[in-house]
Amino acid sequence: MKTILITGANRGIGLAFSQFYAQQGDQVLACCRHPEAATDLQQLAEKHPTIQCYQLDVLDRQGIDDLAEDLADVTVDILIANAGIYGDKPEHPFGKLDYEAWLRTLETNVLGAVKTAEAFLPHLKHSKKPIIAAISSLMGSIADNGSGGSICYRSSKAALNAAMKSIAIDLKPVGIGVLIFHPGWVQTDMGGPNALIDTATSVKGMMAEINQFDLSKTGQFIKYDGTPMPW
Repeated sequence: MKTILITGANRGIGLAFSQFYAQQGDQVLACCRHPEAATDLQQLAEKHPTIQCYQLDVLDRQGIDDLAEDLADVTVDILIANAGIYGDKPEHPFGKLDYEAWLRTLETNVLGAVKTAEAFLPHLKHSKKPIIAAISSLMGSIADNGSGGSICYRSSKAALNAAMKSIAIDLKPVGIGVLIFHPGWVQTDMGGPNALIDTATSVKGMMAEINQFDLSKTGQFIKYDGTPMPW
């Protein structure tokens, strides 16, 4: 049995990760901002006693440290940095950018993910095969950007990719791996109903890549099915 810590576990990709890992008997530390209001997650936890719900806002760096301290005796095998926001709005294109929204997007998608990985580094070090899985997006790819727009979201995911690539290099000597995922265009609140794949397809694919991971693959930016993605 492995222990998986998941941020943004109350819906979409995070909720699906919680479900599928719990179904295979793993311990799930499901984190979100308002667990008491996360109806779907609470119902899932009632069905699967291996799911434990924790309050965590990735914007609250002290709160991240506090949770890490509360779980000091817990070994984390897989840390899934999934919490994220889109940030961009049609009424704020270039020329009318909302800089406060941009800052929130960067702080959530980049600093939140990095801070969570940093705070739980001691917990990962106790694992025999520790992995940090960062949920990024192909929209963070500079090489793939042919349509423009979405400046807040694109820049945050590009920054997340850069940070996680460096973390992968820094942590490889101590045996901690890092995977950077493009989960696909997924039918979630963010992805919308016209997205190409459902959460099950995306998450089961990423779980398979995590399961067969070895350190030779650390720092790779890949699609949910293992296809390399352009930086």
